[in-house]
Amino acid sequence: MYEEDKQLICTLLLPVLRRTRNLHDLEELEYKRKGDDEIVIATFNNGYQKHVNVSLDSGTAMIVDVINHIV
Repeated sequence: MYEEDKQLICTLLLPVLRRTRNLHDLEELEYKRKGDDEIVIATFNNGYQKHVNVSLDSGTAMIVDVINHIV
């Protein structure tokens, strides 16, 4: 089975999202895994953070979930 590098996906997604009007102030996308729990923490320039549950997501599902929850 192919193991996806979810932090790399977040790192590559960040500059794309920054080019949009809605997310120009997005500072960081950090993937964290603890046991079976997986989250992406979206940090904005003003320090505000949104936590997105991406447990059991594929890489593409994670992208969709992150966008849906931070916009």
